[in-house]
Order: sequence, then C-alpha cells, then structure tokens
Amino acid sequence: MNKIRILLLFLLVPMAIRVEAQQKPALSWKEVSKWNFIRPGSNVLSPGGQWMAWTTGPTEGDLQVIIRKTTDITKLVFPIGATTNPIAFSKDSKFVAFKVSAKDAEVKAAKKTMKPTYDKLMLVSLPANVKTTFERVKSFSFSADAPEWLAIQFAAAENAPKDKDAAKGTDLLIYNLNTKKSFNLGSVSEYTFNKSGSQLAYTVDANGQNGNGVFLRDMKTGLITALDNDKSVYKNLNWNENGDAFALIKSNKNDAYKDDVYTVIGINKIAGENSNKVLFSGLDKTGFPKGMGINANTNPYWSDDQATLFFGINTLDKKDAKTADLKKDSTLKSKSAAADTASKAKADPKAIAKADIEKPDMIIWNWKDKRLQSAQQTQEMRDKNYSFLSAYRVADQRFVQLADSNMRNVSIAPKGIYAIGYDNSNYELMSNLDGQSYTDVYLINLATGVKKKIFDKMYSTGRGGLSLAPNGKWASFYDDGAYYSMDLETGSQYNLTGKIKSSFIDELDDHNVMKPATPSLGWSADSKFVLIKDNYDLWKISADGKNVTPLSGNWKKSRQMVQNRFRIYEDEKGTDLTKDQYFGVFNAETKKAGLGILEKGKNDIRILFMDDHAYGGFTKAKDAGTFVYTREDNQTAPEYYVSSAANLSAPQQLTKNAPDQGKYAWSSGVKLIKYLSANGDSLQAALYLPANYVPGKSYPTITYIYERLTDNLNAYTTPAFPGGGFNKALYTSNGYAVLMPDIKYKLNDPGMSAVACVVPAVKAAIATGIVDEKKVAIHGHSWGGYQTSFLITQTNIFKAAAAGAPLTDMVSMYSLIYWNSGGTNQAIFEASQGRLTPGYWDNWDAFTRNSPIYHIKNVQTPLLLLHNDKDGAVDYTQGIEYYNGLRRLNKPVVMITYRGENHGIAKLPNRKDYAVRMMEYFDYQLKDKPAPDWWAKGVNRLDMEKHLESRAFDPGDY
Repeated sequence: MNKIRILLLFLLVPMAIRVEAQQKPALSWKEVSKWNFIRPGSNVLSPGGQWMAWTTGPTEGDLQVIIRKTTDITKLVFPIGATTNPIAFSKDSKFVAFKVSAKDAEVKAAKKTMKPTYDKLMLVSLPANVKTTFERVKSFSFSADAPEWLAIQFAAAENAPKDKDAAKGTDLLIYNLNTKKSFNLGSVSEYTFNKSGSQLAYTVDANGQNGNGVFLRDMKTGLITALDNDKSVYKNLNWNENGDAFALIKSNKNDAYKDDVYTVIGINKIAGENSNKVLFSGLDKTGFPKGMGINANTNPYWSDDQATLFFGINTLDKKDAKTADLKKDSTLKSKSAAADTASKAKADPKAIAKADIEKPDMIIWNWKDKRLQSAQQTQEMRDKNYSFLSAYRVADQRFVQLADSNMRNVSIAPKGIYAIGYDNSNYELMSNLDGQSYTDVYLINLATGVKKKIFDKMYSTGRGGLSLAPNGKWASFYDDGAYYSMDLETGSQYNLTGKIKSSFIDELDDHNVMKPATPSLGWSADSKFVLIKDNYDLWKISADGKNVTPLSGNWKKSRQMVQNRFRIYEDEKGTDLTKDQYFGVFNAETKKAGLGILEKGKNDIRILFMDDHAYGGFTKAKDAGTFVYTREDNQTAPEYYVSSAANLSAPQQLTKNAPDQGKYAWSSGVKLIKYLSANGDSLQAALYLPANYVPGKSYPTITYIYERLTDNLNAYTTPAFPGGGFNKALYTSNGYAVLMPDIKYKLNDPGMSAVACVVPAVKAAIATGIVDEKKVAIHGHSWGGYQTSFLITQTNIFKAAAAGAPLTDMVSMYSLIYWNSGGTNQAIFEASQGRLTPGYWDNWDAFTRNSPIYHIKNVQTPLLLLHNDKDGAVDYTQGIEYYNGLRRLNKPVVMITYRGENHGIAKLPNRKDYAVRMMEYFDYQLKDKPAPDWWAKGVNRLDMEKHLESRAFDPGDY
C-alpha cells in the first residue's frame, strides 16, 4: 500500500509542477507599465575593466544605476530618478559619476505647475562607496586621460534672463578627486579637456559680455591664460585628437548684417601666454566669396599637421538701408511711418506705399525645380544654415572654398592631403523623380585647391561613393558588380575582386537597384589591404588587387556568414591586423549566431562560439583585456557577460535582466518553418509558440509581416507599448501563437509577392498543428500595413486584420508627398520599398494589380485601420480612401486616428490606448470574447468625449 502511495506521489509531482506553470498569469498592460528591464545601450565598462555600470528600472517610474564589479559579486545600487543619463568612469576606474534627475512623481507635478526640475550629480568613490553629491548640475566631465579632475557645470539660476541674447555662462567647478579641493570658474559657457587631461579650454559668456573670451587652464599648475578677449560670444570648442591644438568661433555684431558675423580662432603650439593664435573671419579677404561668412553652427578643426583650419561658411543676410535706418531710431520711425500711412490713406487711398499693400501668400511649383517646393520648405532651415566646407591655410594666409552650391558634399581624406567632392547637381532632379542617384566625383588637392574630376556619373544608389584609406592616398569603390581601388596620387585603378570566384552583388536586395553591393568593411590600419565581403565570406585584398586571402573558409556552403566587425579599439583608424579583431557570425539557414576572432597576424577567422542565441554589444575595456557582450534568445532577455580571456572563455553573467518575467506566462519557444512560396522560392518563417503550449493543440495566431523577419528568430521582445500597437511578448503570453514569415519581392509586384509568400507560410504553419486555421489574423504597420490591406483583397485565409498607416492606392500614393521630408513618393516607389517602376502611366496594370483599393470588393475580412491625421510618411488620405471604400460597401471596418500623431504613435497615452484596443479586437475575433463597444456600435461624436474619458485608464484595468 505504501509503495502505491509513493508511486502515486511521484506521478502527481510532475503534474503539480505543470499545473503550477499553467497557473502563472498572462501579462496584462499593467505589468507593461511596471516592467523592469535594463535600458539598452546604457552600460559602461570602466577603463580598467574592473567595473561595469548600467541603468535599469520600470517602463514608467523611477530608475536605478547599478555598478557591478566584473570579478566578483560586489554590487552598488543608486536611485537616479525618472531619466536615463550617461554614466562615466574616471581614467583610473576609482570613481564613477552620473546625474540623478527628479523622481517620476516630481516630474509630473512640475509639469502641472510649469516649474523646472534640476539634476544632481552623484560622485562615487570605488570600491569604498563614498558618495559626494552636487546640486543643480547641468553637465560634468572627467579629465580624459588624467585621473585627478572632475569638471562640474551648474545650471543657471531660476531668475536668470532667458532671452536670445542673454549671457549663457554659469559656474564651473573644478574638483580634485584626490585632495577634494575645488576651484570655481564663473560665467563659463563651454569647457572641454584635451586628450591627456593636462589642459582645460573654456569660454566665458558673462552679463554684458564683460570679460568674455577663451581661456586655458593648466591643470598641473592651475595657471589660467586668457587667449582671446572681446565683447563677443565664443563657442564650439574643438580639440584635435592629440590634444595639442584646438579651434572655436566667436561672434561679433555687425550693423551691415541681420545676424552676427563669426570669426574662426585656431590655437596651437600651446605654451600659456605664448600659445599661437590664428584668427580668420573671411570678410573682405581676397578669395572669400561675397555675401558669405563663417557658419555659426560650424565646428572648426585643425588638419593633422596643423597647417590648415577647416570650417564651414554660409550666406549672410545683409540689412537693407531702410532696416538700418529704422534701427537707428526705431521708435521715431515707426510712429512717423504709421502717421504718414494714415494721412496718405485718408487723403488718397491710392497713395499708400507699395510696402503697405497686403502681399499674396502663395507658392509657385515649377517643373524645373530640382526639389519640390514642399521639400524646400521642409528643409528651409537646413538649406539656410548649410555649411559649405572651407579651409584656411595658415602659412600663406590663403582661403579655399571646398564645397559650393553644386559640390555640397566634401570629405577630407585622412592626413589632410586630399579631399573628395561629390557633385550631383546634374542628376539631382532625375534622382528625386526616379530614385536612381548619380554623382560626379572630384579629387581636391588641399595644398593647391585644384579640383580634378575622377569619376563622371558614378552610380551612387546604395553603397556608392569612395572609402578612403587611413593614409589618405588610396580609396576603394564599387562599380557594376565589382570592387576597385584607386591610387589617388597617380590615378591608377585596380580590380580588387576580379580574381575571386564569388558574387559581390547582394543576393537578398530585391529593390530596383542596379547590382546592389555586398558590404565593404573598409581598409586595414596600414592601408595595405581592403576587407570586402561577398554574400558569406570575408576577403583580405591587397591595395593593388594582386593578392587575395580568404579570412573565412568557404562558409557559403553552409550559408554561414561574417556579419560585422566590432570596433573595440579607441580612436582606431581602419582595421589594425596587428591586434585581435572580433566579428559577429551568423548562419542564414539555422539562424544560429556567435562571435569569431581573427587573431593578430593570422588569416583565418576562428569561431569562438555559435548557438541559438543572438549576440551584440561586444566591447573591450579601454586599458585592459576585459570583454563584455550581450546574449539573448526569444525567451531570455539580453544579459551581459564578461570574460578576461581573448578567446572569451569562462564568461560570467553580470546582470539579471527582466527579473519579473518568471512570474508570468511566457512563450514556450519558437519553431523555424521552411516552405516554398507560390513563386517557387525557398523561404522561412518563424512561429513563436504561445505560453503553456501543449503539443497537439492548435492556437489562435497573429501573422505579423514586414519584409524579411526570420533573421531575428532569437531576438528577445521586451514588453512595451509600441508605436504600432503590436508587441509579440504580450500576445504569446496571452495564448496567441505569432507567425513571422519572410517575403521575397518581384519588381512591379510588391503586393502579389506578399500574397505569394505569406499565404503559403500560413498554410505551412497550419500544417504543423500549432495554428488553428479558423483563428488566424494578420497585422502589419506602414509597409506591413500596405501588405495587410492588400492580402485581405486576395485571400480569405484570415479571420481578422489590423493595418497600421497603410498605402492603399498605389496610383495616388505614387505622386503624393512624403511630408516628413517634403519629397515625392516617386523615388521611393521606383528605387526603394515601393518596387513599382516607372510611373503608373506606363505601368498601369502593375500599379492597379498591386493596389488594395482596386480589389476592395473582394474584402471579406474585418479590418481595424490605424491612420493618424499628421502622418508624414503615408498620407492620411490613403487610410481615408480605404475606409470610405469599405464603408460604402458595408464591410466591417473601424479606423482609429490619433490627432496630431505622425506615422507611428509617439504619445504614451495614445500608445497605451491603441495597444489595448488592438488586443480587444483580436480577442473578440479570435477568442470569442465580447466585442468592444467601439467596434460593435457606431460612435456619436457628442458621446466621444465621454468614451475617451472612460478610456483614460490605468492599463491594469484591461
């Protein structure tokens, strides 16, 4: 009898465990607000590798900075308020500093009273955890490579003037980390340490501009030198890389111009009072273009040899004589003008001055405009402030304008011998029409200013342009399926990839681009080699193309590839092959990923590990052999791992991300499905399992589409309120399966391509038994919204659909405006995502064949539409047109518009609202839950306010 009881106990224990697992609640929107997670990109590794810090906390609420020792379990935790701010370590890793903002409740209260909040600075001594706090801090900086100093700039007083011309300077505290002594510098507007931390350059902007200037503090002696003083505003301090020279600009009032006139200041040969100073304003100087001046937004800098100052120039607006006279006595003039106008109007209405006649408010659109008027308006401020790169050669006091209205894009090559200029003026109009970009390329000799055309009409769509070698004497480029190099000194060109029996045309790029290139990873640090990828392998090729070395061993056979190189060495110039180099590796077939190493002096990338995870964030401590990276999968949040071995052996987990996940039901995993599209292409789809998945049982499923999605098979989804409403983690937790198929496109058939790929993917997923064929829905946003809107005109396989910001009429959409940039959609259609070319007048069948609106009578699937009234990407009329068409046909459709929102939903209350509504909708359609009133009933405008008040919710209510 006892044996039977024991046996029953053993049989019941696994069942009890399963029941307990099934009893975990699904995630609700309340948990999203409280979801605790590490903020991506917030981590910082100390220079010596002993410590790592990161920010963590809930989606809404107050955050913490965690500082963890990398060699043991020592951990320090600090509350930092509601805002994520940068974290910084001192050079010797003995101190860490970060700002502490106001708490979430304080921020909300301050918004109601319109009162400002101020940050504190927390300075922590490690490992003793001795804390020092500074109040009302604006910014801070450790002294670069010197470990002794911390500079702290304080916020202005609340009652300080805030007008445009008010002084911007505030107190700057120079704090010695070792002695705790501090020194105050008043009215500082900008400050920056040089690379070694031996010098602090700063500018003063005081009330009445009294004592304004640029100053240099010797951090060893404490001696302060005034390098330039004037009744001016000084700004844009910029040290060179070596830290032995810097440049800035200063402004001066000039009655001839509407805005301030600027002067470039270059400081080098630093020796206190004896430092060399160069000033250049350009006005009235030989060779300087009339009507131009130093750009106020320029960041001037020295050439490597400190022979040349580089900066930008732009147009200066002159004051007309009338404006100048008005300024001399504005009050008298305004009164006189008003009286004179009134007198003339009374005596003779025809005598009113032309300036007083109301002007027309209009725009003229001319077919010869290179850019649409809407684009010119959207980019007006950018155009007005456009900085034309220029140079001033100090020795011969010669100015050279490098960029101009035609050659706007100029890049200075390393070492400052040459510059490369790109002039697309002859092709700009056509490029804005059809998206195919070309440019003429010039080589500019910086010593003489001579410009020589080296390429005529280079195809620049995609990866066009030159990649410059660190020595500044070589460049590589792509043309017509092959990579080439060019000796800039001789003009000789060499085919780099001609000897390699592989394709350098990107096989996955299905846009209307001529032979799209695979990536180049750039030059080696010694400028002897170029690292170029085919679709799978990486090649090391000599500058003249004569020697070719494969760095990966024919990985194409297994569809394994080099994905990227991690830049882990500070201030690197190219890939230094005398140091270990690390690469991300990926298998396109299995979706396994990992890290590989190219050891110094070797020619073979060795895979260190590769598995069913996603890896990223790989970095190295600046002054130590300590490495950190993230690892995640679809069920496990990204965690940071540390290793002190070059081969990344024996890694230790540093973090505990998403600590509350174990309390809730979670996806049971993912399956990779292989299938054939209707076009005969071998494709894949990711099928994410619902929480508590039971083999043999089928589940309601959301099909989420965009383009190719399966490469993210092992990526984690953080619960969140997204801008498009859908969050995979929420749906799988609530019992849905989620299907994400890949889509391969045929030119001039984007919609039909989606049908050819998505419908077979759904059928393949149904065949697994996991997907309930009667309860499949589809959702996508933007391009995914277009495909969703189109698919329901071609198939009834879906029980419900939700489309966010969809294109619905490809004919009208083609010639509408992309308001976020002001340009037309034509270029997007013909060379980018639209994949329809040429215009509909010559391609009517393709445009109508792929437009949801032309097949609208076929729709039998209920549709939830999202389209915001300020959508600057997909015109709002696209949603309106589809909604009104469906409504006229009495099809079940609801469109939601968030007023003032753009292409995605930005405001948190709106994001919360739509996320809840979308799930309510799918729960009704796929889970037989009651229909929400906003779906089942019409909405009376007079009752809308009450409805919205009822939805002003704590997400936990849903």
